[in-house]
Amino acid sequence: MAKILVSACLLGCKVRYNGSDLKPSNNDFDWLIKHHQIISFCPEVSAGLPIPRVPAEIQCGVGQNVLSGNAKVLGNDGSDLTSQFVLGAQLALEKCQRENIAFAVLTEYSPSCGSNSIYNGHFSAKKKVGNGVTTSLLKEHNVQVYSQHQVHLLQLELNKES
Repeated sequence: MAKILVSACLLGCKVRYNGSDLKPSNNDFDWLIKHHQIISFCPEVSAGLPIPRVPAEIQCGVGQNVLSGNAKVLGNDGSDLTSQFVLGAQLALEKCQRENIAFAVLTEYSPSCGSNSIYNGHFSAKKKVGNGVTTSLLKEHNVQVYSQHQVHLLQLELNKES
C-alpha cells in the first residue's frame, strides 16, 4: 500500500480559492482511495492563505521560474502571493520527505498543483503548458506527480511496483 499525497480539494475539502472542491467521481480515483494510504494536503491553505481567496496565476513563467525567483504568483487584484506559494510548495515537500511519499495526485491548472497545464497568467481562462509551483518542487525531488485526469497512469505504475 503506497502513501499518496492528494490535493485536499480532490478529496471533497472545500479549500479552493472560491471555497469549492473538485472531487472527481470516477472508478480510478475510487480505486486509489480504497487501495492506498491517502495523505490530504492543500499547499495554499498550509501556507496560510484564506478560504476564499483571490484567484492567482503565475505571471511570466511557470512553477520552476517562480522557485528560481524569475516569475511571480499574483492575485487578480495585483497582490503578490509568491512567498505563500513557495512556502506551500516547501511544506508539501517536507511532508513527502517526512512521510516517505513518492507519489502525488494534484489538481490540474492550479498555480500550485498543475502538473501538465496551468492558467496563462492573464486571468483569461486560457491555459499554457507547465507545472505549478508545488508540482515543480516535488518533481525536482523525485516525487512522481499526476493530475486527477491521470490516475489511471498512476494505477498502472503502482501495479508494476507490487
